[in-house]
Amino acid sequence: MSFYRSSTHEQNVLACYRKVLSQWPVPHEEQRVDTGQGRTFVVACGDPAAPPLVLLHGSLSNAAAWMFDAALWSRTCRVYAVDMIGEAGLSAPVRPPLASEAYATWLGEVLDGLGLAQTAMVGASLGGWLALDFASRHPARVTRLGLLYPSGIGRQRAFWCKALPMLLLGAWGRRRIRQWVMGTPPAPATAAARDLLGLLELIGRSLKPRLETVPLLGDEALRRLSMPVWLVVGGKDMLLDSADTLRRVHQQVPHAVTRCLPEAPHYVAGQGEALLQFLSAK
Repeated sequence: MSFYRSSTHEQNVLACYRKVLSQWPVPHEEQRVDTGQGRTFVVACGDPAAPPLVLLHGSLSNAAAWMFDAALWSRTCRVYAVDMIGEAGLSAPVRPPLASEAYATWLGEVLDGLGLAQTAMVGASLGGWLALDFASRHPARVTRLGLLYPSGIGRQRAFWCKALPMLLLGAWGRRRIRQWVMGTPPAPATAAARDLLGLLELIGRSLKPRLETVPLLGDEALRRLSMPVWLVVGGKDMLLDSADTLRRVHQQVPHAVTRCLPEAPHYVAGQGEALLQFLSAK
């Protein structure tokens, strides 16, 4: 099964991905874990004896999205950046329905394969939903939960109804969609950052996006999040209703530490240090 627009698109993305991985800013290992969904690709860095931290990227992305944060967090954690199945990475090309237990089962098998009985988790966007879904089903396995603009709590806006017509406008339309999601990030300061941005733009041109609605966790599922929780959202998120996300978290997970950046879009940048403090807290 392929989610790419063509085999050429797939080859180009994976070649670019491997180039970016070669520029990972700290010493790292590439691992592969067998699961019921096929083989999963993981980038690991940091002291193997340090507390584990699993990173779950968003849609239209892969583990490379974490490379600079992973370098920071690997100072105190053993970091595992996982390529989510169904996305533009090196994990098995399968895309089960989101409204199933398949992703939580798969992630549990990944943790088992890595030898992690318990771990901290950080998830972004769709990866935030994945982390939430797993943590609500297996709270004893998640020691800390960091959520960057997560799906699965607040209402999902009809973003693709607005975005899909923009794809007909070619490169300009794709840039406009990226601006809606990510805002206007500063120009990349290094060759590695430029290559990472190029990879993400290439994925956006090459991969068929998920169009299914992301399931919302029920109130009872949210109340099962007994571990420390940290969450940040953007006030101008065009994909998710951030106010609804905050309202539900405040009601059902009152111990959670929450932040809202009023002018930020869906993608909220610059949270590495804040999350490092959260992950390092005793």
